[in-house]
Amino acid sequence: MNIFLFILTNNLIPIFAIIFLGMFLGKKFSLDVHTLSKIILYVFAPLFLFVNIYTNEIRTDMLTAAVVVILIIPIYYLIGSLIGRLRKYDKSRTNAFINSIMFYNSGNFGIPLITMVYSGKLFQVNGEMPYLNYALTVQIIVMLIQNSSVNTLGVFNASRAGGNIKDAVKKALNMPTFYSLVLVIVFKFIPYNLEQLPIWPALTYLKDGFIALALLSLGVQLSQTKIRFTDPDVLLSAFIRLIGGPVIAFLLVSLFGIKGIMAQTLIISSSVPTAVNTAFIGVEFNNSPGFASRAVMVSTLLSAVTLTAVIYTVRVLYPV
Repeated sequence: MNIFLFILTNNLIPIFAIIFLGMFLGKKFSLDVHTLSKIILYVFAPLFLFVNIYTNEIRTDMLTAAVVVILIIPIYYLIGSLIGRLRKYDKSRTNAFINSIMFYNSGNFGIPLITMVYSGKLFQVNGEMPYLNYALTVQIIVMLIQNSSVNTLGVFNASRAGGNIKDAVKKALNMPTFYSLVLVIVFKFIPYNLEQLPIWPALTYLKDGFIALALLSLGVQLSQTKIRFTDPDVLLSAFIRLIGGPVIAFLLVSLFGIKGIMAQTLIISSSVPTAVNTAFIGVEFNNSPGFASRAVMVSTLLSAVTLTAVIYTVRVLYPV
């Protein structure tokens, strides 16, 4: 019980404190979530992705981690499509449901979570943090794949519900994150250090502000959403995301024989709540925005309990 409480208070409460601050500000000032979603999707998300990839070495032994994260996406797509048929959802609800389980908060929730977990006392050795950089590298791989997918496949999925495939592809290609990914790959091979540019500090400031703004924006979005723990679709989504996520990750990790910190990080990161970007995308493209927001809210609130259990469990299953 002491370890459970320690994980909850040291790893999760700081994250939820920022979210609740956003909820308070959203209630008090009636902030415009559409404006915030545009700022996140068109400025902070692509720059956060660009700077993080450019400034971190992507190690060759991370290929296995990338394969696991990539495989998770079609598995969830199939699960969501099957549930949509069984529960007779319309196209809009089916696509929103798929997005709610397929994409998770690997960046604005996962990055601070992994940072707090592996910089905390549970993983310190003689006051040092020997596992932090490695765990963050794994998490950056997860974030890269997830963020790229949610801002392309997620946008395509959401916009397809209200139009044809051609329009959906066009809207997905209009998202700057796709071009941010292409540009950073190109610049990684150019023998010039972009960090020497006068504008680089501005990019760094924007990158550093992403996590706080995203969590605050999530709070604002949640402040405008009614909490409905009785909605069976939302509860089903949360269950698959928070319980099915670590189970699927555990099976894939076992299949590929992954151990240690990489296994821990992949399972923890797959256990985080529904990506806040799915709510922003739902609002932007009018794809069941109420359901999308409630799925984010309920999974986020319930994750305080489930993540505590997952972090405790992976420490036992994969000791280091």
